[in-house]
Amino acid sequence: MGATMSWNLRGSYVETCSCELMCPCNLSFDHGATYDFCRASLVFDIREGAVEGTDIAGCKVAIIIDTPKVMTDGNWRVGVFVGDEASDGQFEQLVRVFGGQIGGPMAGLAPLIGEMLGAERATIEIDDDGLRHSVRISGGIDFDVEDIVPFGVESGEPVKFSGMFHPVASDLTMAEAKWSRINAFGIEYEGRTGLSTSDFSWAA
Repeated sequence: MGATMSWNLRGSYVETCSCELMCPCNLSFDHGATYDFCRASLVFDIREGAVEGTDIAGCKVAIIIDTPKVMTDGNWRVGVFVGDEASDGQFEQLVRVFGGQIGGPMAGLAPLIGEMLGAERATIEIDDDGLRHSVRISGGIDFDVEDIVPFGVESGEPVKFSGMFHPVASDLTMAEAKWSRINAFGIEYEGRTGLSTSDFSWAA
């Protein structure tokens, strides 16, 4: 085995996808999506971290995917946006991490990817306000999701999903899309359901 330097990142995460509440793929990747496809935007706000010695704190990354109804069938189409705050060095390392080239969670999904649509810079704005999470990306992604507080829950705590197979974490908060307009890398959909977490951690 060749020596590779390690990497890690921590931050917050929000996504929206084209399924109705709740997305069957979040129950299991081999369960078919609500429609004949699953299209999703995965957005990462990196608070701290380094990739092979390059500090990546403060960077933002978004992935848009278009998959068959059953995600495990593979042949995913994937596009990556990196926030324009990233330097050239940060951009390069983030594309390697999020493309699954240097291990970690995305490497587990890499065999499912049929076509990389490219990696582009964009202005990525993420606003977390309590239960509400808003994302605006200059490349064509614009959505708000709101974490779901179940009826009768007096603490105001949103509902969490535990034990899932998901690249970000096994425990994420359930959310509902309140607004979405998404058309990027030729992938267009209306977001309906979502997930969020205020704290995720990746390492390899």
